[in-house]
Formats: sequence, C-alpha cells, structure tokens
Amino acid sequence: MSMFDNPFDAKRGLNRAGCSCGRHVSEAEHARDVQLQCVPVAGPGDEKRYEGVVASAVMRAVFPHDASRRAFLKSVGASTALAALSQFFPLSTATDVFAQGGAIEKKDLKVGFIPITCATPIIMAHPMGFYSKHGLNVEVIKTAGWAVIRDKTLNKEYDAAHMLSPMPIAITLGVGSNPVPYTMPAVENINGQAITLSVKHKDKRDPKSWKGFKFAVPFDYSMHNYLLRYYLAEHGIDPDTDVQIRAVPPPEMVANLRADNIDGFLGPDPMNQRAVFDGAGFIHILSKDIWEGHPCCAFAASKAFVTGSPNTYAALLKSIIDATAFATKAENRKQIAEAIAPANYINQPVTVLEQILTGTFADGLGSVQRVPNRVDFDPFPWESFAVWIMTQMKRWGQLKADVDYAAVARQIYLATDTTRLMKEVGLTPPATTSKSFSVMGKTFDPSKPDEYLKSFAIKRV
Repeated sequence: MSMFDNPFDAKRGLNRAGCSCGRHVSEAEHARDVQLQCVPVAGPGDEKRYEGVVASAVMRAVFPHDASRRAFLKSVGASTALAALSQFFPLSTATDVFAQGGAIEKKDLKVGFIPITCATPIIMAHPMGFYSKHGLNVEVIKTAGWAVIRDKTLNKEYDAAHMLSPMPIAITLGVGSNPVPYTMPAVENINGQAITLSVKHKDKRDPKSWKGFKFAVPFDYSMHNYLLRYYLAEHGIDPDTDVQIRAVPPPEMVANLRADNIDGFLGPDPMNQRAVFDGAGFIHILSKDIWEGHPCCAFAASKAFVTGSPNTYAALLKSIIDATAFATKAENRKQIAEAIAPANYINQPVTVLEQILTGTFADGLGSVQRVPNRVDFDPFPWESFAVWIMTQMKRWGQLKADVDYAAVARQIYLATDTTRLMKEVGLTPPATTSKSFSVMGKTFDPSKPDEYLKSFAIKRV
C-alpha cells in the first residue's frame, strides 16, 4: 500500500496500520510526517504548534517541489528526515524565536493588588510561576486601598494593577478623576462577594428592617456599591436616604464590623468569611444570588501601556489568563489557597481561603454551605458587563453625561485580545462579546440600556 492509499479496509472500515491515518507504523511517525510535509500538528500547547510550523517551512525550503519532498520522506522516514534537518538548521532555536513573537520590551514590572481573593489570578501567578513562564519578572505589590491603586497606576508607579471592574470605565470617562484612557482586558473573578451583617442582626433578615443601617463597600466605583444599592432598592430601601453607605478599604471591614462602626458590608472575600471565622458577623446572602456570574475585579492597564509595550502587555495578560485557567479547576483550589495565604499576599489563615475557594463554608448561622461556584474565575470581559455598569453609574448620579454605551464598552473591555489569548492557554472563549443576563430576576438587554435605566423606581436620574 502506498502512503496515499485509503488507510481503511473497504469492507470492515478498520485502520490497518498503527496510526490514525493508516499510513505509518505509529502515531509519532504520523505526526512528524504531517509536520514536515505542510501542516502544523495540533498539540496541547503552543510549543508543538510552533514546532510544526517551523519544521514545515524548513522542509519546503529544502524540497520546494511536492514530489521530491514526498519521495525523500518516503525513502528515509519522517523521524530520520527531522533529525537530518536538525543537523543543519537549529529547529529548536527557530521554534523558540517563532513562539515568542516580538521581544518583550520590559521584563521587570510592578503590579499592584488589594489583598482579597478577587485578585487570586494576579497574586498566584507570582508564587506559582506563571509570570516567569511567560518571560516576565513581576513584583506584585500589596496596596492599602482602591484610591491608592488608581493613583499609583495613573502616576506610573505600577505598570498595571488589580482593579474593580468599574474603575477603568470611571477613569476613562473622568468620573471621580481626570479622564485617562484605560483598558480592562481580563476579569479576575466572577461572583465571590457577599452581604455580611453583624451578629447582633441575626433576627433582621428582611432588608425592609434595615432602615438606619450603616453599610461599607470597598469603593464608590465598585460592583459592591452597585450590587448593594440594587439589592436595597429592590426591597424598597433608598440607598441614599434610608441607609448610609461609606467606602472602607477591604482589610478594615471586619475591624469596623467588630467595633460596631458599621452594621454590615457588601464586600469581597476573605472579609466575609473572616467575619464568620472571628465570630463578628454572618453571611446574609452571596452576591451570586443577586446576579449569578457577575464580574467583580479585573486586570487593568492604561491604554498607553498597552500600545507602548504591546509584547510586554501580551505576555502579562497571557500570564494572568494562564493562571485563571489553572484556577478554574476545582482540584487546584486548595493548592492555590496555600500559595496566596502568606503575609506578603492575602495574609489570612489557609482554612479561611479554602472555605472560600472550595465553596464549602460556615455561614455564621450554624450551617455549613456547599456552593462550588461561590467564587469562580472566567477572564472574558463581556462588553455587556460594561454597559450594565454604566447604567448604574447613571442611575446613582455618578455619570451625568450621555455616553455611547457600546462604543465605550468596546474601547475599554478588550474582548478581542482576551479571546486570542484564552485559546492559547486552552480555554474556550465565547463566540460573541455581549450577552443578556438577569439581575434579581430582571433581564438586562445590553442593546436597550436607556429603557433598562428608566424602568427603576428608585434612581437619581
């Protein structure tokens, strides 16, 4: 049988040789043959794909005619051919160069983060080697609060940062600061927040009884602020007149709850679980039960960084998406909890972080809950997330000017970059960049943001 004959038995439909096409004695021989003729072999990682491209190009340069190339392969075999070529052409070096693309402009980077589990991919990428894997030397710097993160990034003390997903929108539009073009190419986490109340309020589970309460959120431009306001308003509580909402840095939330300075908070973990651990509070409701799959924190960088150091930016984003892919797997969560627990990262007991990341946790009400997706990790920056955030900015008087919702979302939430790099690390990106979703049973259509905004009874516009 020639190497181009039908490899399947016409009567039985069985492969008569030792590979998938029936022309080779083994799958390895098949793979090398396909590589060397013209097609890169699909493999689990980039290295295999790039190896195929380089080997194919060299083989075609040496044997430009199909007939001579096939005759050579048939006479010596693909393995021998590959070995022979390697003697005269450094295939491994060429493969490395091809895979890297353009040179990284700046390998030593500073990335700021707040010590919360929302920053898990950014943090874990340091101790678990994801930054170094992609050619970077990244210093991850624990930072006190979101205003400090914003200012240090704007002042270029940080090359990029862990930010709340509304922050790049606020910065770009000049809401709360001077306008500076910013980008958000990756969501750090979805879900992962909760409304936690003081233990003295265990008998006040109906939000209608919360008039006069003092609440904390991490920042004015945060999903926490918008989700808390949404939740209160849906229960008939005006968040600006019936309660007080103040910005408190996450590391200070539990202490303020214990000191009776606040009645509760909608905050990130590990603050919710730490309040339970310390006996200071209980988890009233997880944020996923307000909006399943909502974004929270993000990886953000200035437009100047993205355009000025494109290869550095690509390597940094790929590192974080790669770490995110690792974090999506439940079997890795305990290992991650150990990696991010030390004082220079989140500075929390491993048992607290394990409860959060595995979703098996004490709720402070005497029960153990099992919610595997209490926090989850999906880097895709849906443009419709940005549109929803802008409707809430307008709803509560933060954003006063009219905006082109869709254009702003495309400008800041860089879904195209994320799509490409998700594929490279083995994740499957969605086919579209926008979607509808439901918040407390109310459907949000991103193509009709003004109608959505007008539908609310409690608002400032």
